[in-house]
Amino acid sequence: MKSLSTTLIGIALTLTVVSPFTAIADDDAENTPAVNASQQAIDIAHKYPIVDGHIDVPYRLQRHWEDVTQATEKGDFDYPRARLGGLDAPFMSIYIPADRENNGAKALADVLIDQVQAIVFRAPDKFALANTADDIRSNFSAGKISLPMGMENGAAIAGDLKNLEHFYRRGIRYITLAHAKANHISDSSYDSSKIWNGLSPFGKTLVQEMNRLGIMIDISHVSDDAFYDALDVSQVPVIASHSSMRHFTPGLERNMDDKMLTALAKNGGVLMINFGSFFLTEEAMQWGKHYKEAKATFEKLQGNRLTPQISESFNRAYRKRFPYPYASVKDVVANIDRARKIAGIDHIGLGSDFDGVGDTLPEGLKDVSTYPVLIDALLERGYQESDIAKILGGNVLRVMEQVEAFAAQYSKSSAEE
Repeated sequence: MKSLSTTLIGIALTLTVVSPFTAIADDDAENTPAVNASQQAIDIAHKYPIVDGHIDVPYRLQRHWEDVTQATEKGDFDYPRARLGGLDAPFMSIYIPADRENNGAKALADVLIDQVQAIVFRAPDKFALANTADDIRSNFSAGKISLPMGMENGAAIAGDLKNLEHFYRRGIRYITLAHAKANHISDSSYDSSKIWNGLSPFGKTLVQEMNRLGIMIDISHVSDDAFYDALDVSQVPVIASHSSMRHFTPGLERNMDDKMLTALAKNGGVLMINFGSFFLTEEAMQWGKHYKEAKATFEKLQGNRLTPQISESFNRAYRKRFPYPYASVKDVVANIDRARKIAGIDHIGLGSDFDGVGDTLPEGLKDVSTYPVLIDALLERGYQESDIAKILGGNVLRVMEQVEAFAAQYSKSSAEE
């Protein structure tokens, strides 16, 4: 399914927003969609820093390059749409596929970091790197979009703590310990093989070193046992950069259950809600499972006759016969409501997974221009502006500051010994 910007291409910007940003250039405005949200929601989106825990721009550009400093035809993110939606600090995901374990993971991570730096190099008036919470706030005040970075899958560490320091110096400020398969650090929620029954011995050491350096621990994707291991070892709050509530997707270990969220709140951490329909509703989750099973059966029957074109034909035919059950903005709010009930307002954030979940985004939340739509839904649900500000970014900025403060104190104590 095409992104919101593509379907509305050619429609001029019709809403004027009050924000620290300068006006969108005419060439960008021509390809920028309008936001279907109230002026109150738009004002809130531009009044407070919006920090999104997970956006897969670097890997998207690695597969199909576009200049996201301008309006783009593909993808969920570009500068005009981010500006329109009030997005101020999208964590750029340095995504390492699970099959890169022991297969060039570090080199790929460096290339993807280069992609992020190149965005800033091409448009320093629009974007800026950000390594701290203060950087994000300063860039916000200066009217620039921050590009902090998080590594999705610690495979690039390759069992060497020197690599951890290398990536810290390059700007990595969180690491998702594993991805779709168990690695040398942690078991994965998606992997039936639990080789470590949680974190590996090296993984526990890695968490300690991440605390020391000031890198947030991200427990999205890890197994339940690994989650609890991470909380036991970490001396600072952790985050789930792009996960939702298992209450709405029974049996999906990738999401967090109520007990885990209670533990996360006690730790001081933040659950950043994933927008992918698969993570929001049981109906979409089940559709995804049935689709994968049908596709695997189809491809097995094709044998060596299988081509990308045949595979794509299957995808189209399956979706036509079994339409995808997109979630709604109300489903995102339902996940936020559940998290507030279990953990409290101080432990919720946003981790959209834009550019990472393909054609599974909810109706009304198809790209980064649409944060005001979610804000409107929260207002209608009775959320106060101060609470919305915490969800938009205040909570995760607080965790960043705590992680930074611990690292600074550790460094000071070590220097005094």
